[in-house]
Amino acid sequence: MEYEMALAHGVLSGRPYEDKDEESEGSTAEERLQSSLSNMIASSGNGGETAVAGGDQLNQYSPPCGRGDLRLSIANYYKRFYNYGGVGVEDITVTLGATEALASALRTIGRPGDKCVIFEPFHELYPSQCKLFYLEPVYVTLRPSTSSANETNDDEEIFNNWTYGEEELESALSDAKILVLNTPHNPTGKVFSKKELAHIVSLCLKFDVYLITDDIYEHMCYGEDHRHIVVPHEFPEMANRTLLCNSLGKSASATGWRLGWCVHPPHLRNIYRGIHDQLVVVSPHPMQYATLSYLALPNEYFVNLSRKYQGRVSKLGEALRATGFQVIPPQGAYYLFVNYTSVLGLAGMTSEQAAMHLLKAIGVACVPGDNFYGKEFDSTTKNKYLRFAACRSDDDLDKAIR
Repeated sequence: MEYEMALAHGVLSGRPYEDKDEESEGSTAEERLQSSLSNMIASSGNGGETAVAGGDQLNQYSPPCGRGDLRLSIANYYKRFYNYGGVGVEDITVTLGATEALASALRTIGRPGDKCVIFEPFHELYPSQCKLFYLEPVYVTLRPSTSSANETNDDEEIFNNWTYGEEELESALSDAKILVLNTPHNPTGKVFSKKELAHIVSLCLKFDVYLITDDIYEHMCYGEDHRHIVVPHEFPEMANRTLLCNSLGKSASATGWRLGWCVHPPHLRNIYRGIHDQLVVVSPHPMQYATLSYLALPNEYFVNLSRKYQGRVSKLGEALRATGFQVIPPQGAYYLFVNYTSVLGLAGMTSEQAAMHLLKAIGVACVPGDNFYGKEFDSTTKNKYLRFAACRSDDDLDKAIR
């Protein structure tokens, strides 16, 4: 609740919330924030002006690339969490969510007929955006495996990871222009390891491929062995070939705000911003103000994100496993991509039939796994999986489990 009030304060005031009485013993930080927010709303309701800079400023366009103070805050965000000082204010464009950030990146790099490699299962928007810009999506399949090494095993009971075939990826990238990488990954929950990223980087450099990353689940990595890696920081040789797409939507539970950004190499800045300008003109100005408050939240908030969602993912995973689903524990994000073929009552159904049955008969919503695959006629993935999400409250999850 505290961060939601801080975001609201940012919208109304036009600046990040600052607790000037943080050493006060008579009230908590949340109580002081609530009081400040209440006074601001009351002042506005009585005909007084809020503290918004320029009075009407939030109702007007910001610079198309985003407010300068927000872009500076985003640059500092990468220094704060990743010790990455390679992001300058002019390397950032504020976008209409990560969706537009990625679309503008695809259009910046791709030309009609170019191939874009996508790991499947995938977020459904990736191939749709490719087709919108007349790019050809090429799919590389993540498959259940028994370790972080790229090996698979026929014993599904001990699967604990999702991995790709190195030869399959190399073949796909050999004549491609773009690779889209989502880590932590939707829908599998995979967090790509540094070893895997080193292999991916080597292939991108070998075949002159640009990398577009979707980093929206960056603060949801579980366990000491899994961490989010900012590619151009860990692999500076890829800095001029990587576009980082991100947003506050998932981390702030504010997907409706449509506030994201792209970190792009300097030589692509003008092209990227021109495309962004023609697609959406500008990200919502009030939300840009509020994001200043989000980026100023204490480290504890971001640390607690992984704790909160790991608990929910574990709870849902245990319940699904007890019901007969084959569950690979997610390493990040808040999804479980599970094999339902051994579940009594679902075996023999298509993934769409299984999802509809659970919705109508049990009252639990999930997504058919076939929605996340692009290869046709692949019997190893067809009608095997369902995606469940653990992003709802613990109370909602408890009701679904019962």
